[in-house]
Amino acid sequence: MFSPSDYLDFSETDHGLLFTEGEPVWAALGKLESYLDRLLKSTEGTLVHGSIHPTATVGSRVYVATGAVIEANAVVQGPAWIGPGTVVRSGAYLRQNVIAGSHCVLGNSSEFKNCLLFNDCEVPHFNYVGDSILGHRAHLGAGVICSNVRLDRENVRLRLDDGEIVETGLRKFGVIVGDRTEVGCNSVLSPGSILGRDCVLYPVTHWQGVLEENKIVKHKPPLDVVDRDL
Repeated sequence: MFSPSDYLDFSETDHGLLFTEGEPVWAALGKLESYLDRLLKSTEGTLVHGSIHPTATVGSRVYVATGAVIEANAVVQGPAWIGPGTVVRSGAYLRQNVIAGSHCVLGNSSEFKNCLLFNDCEVPHFNYVGDSILGHRAHLGAGVICSNVRLDRENVRLRLDDGEIVETGLRKFGVIVGDRTEVGCNSVLSPGSILGRDCVLYPVTHWQGVLEENKIVKHKPPLDVVDRDL
């Protein structure tokens, strides 16, 4: 249950060593810090191959691959690994332990922390992604929030459709978004949300729990239209 290969295409990341079959997909989140430490040491001190705007703030433990761009006024605190062709747009804030694959978009006014983005992942506008994994070509619409902490600060648990409770052992756990899944604008994904491959969530959806692959979540609240009293 919750095998990494059920959600993610490992040919679309250079960081498949984070995952172990037999462990749940979210187990990789606890390995990001030590993995990045080893990865950054392997660069032999050459970290910047891409383009960094003079007004960007970039920490000392940030790898920027060939063709990657960090735009004006972005903040990359590090440790972080920015893959080839990826764009970190103006105003983005990357905190600790962020890995972005190739040709990703990390957007303006978006915050990232302890997360892994597979290749071609787009998180372009006003998003929060904390303690989360986003698969190949996953896309978050503007304003999507990946909530990563319960209000009571207890460990995150998964509640399955049959009522079974799965303990994750993590106090901070945002979401797993499978390959090619689209999340509509201004949606909120509660802690421990797991979305299968090729899903679509309508805008302004509040999702909690596990969604099977190839599903559409429709959110159509009734609209009350009345005459205007002029």
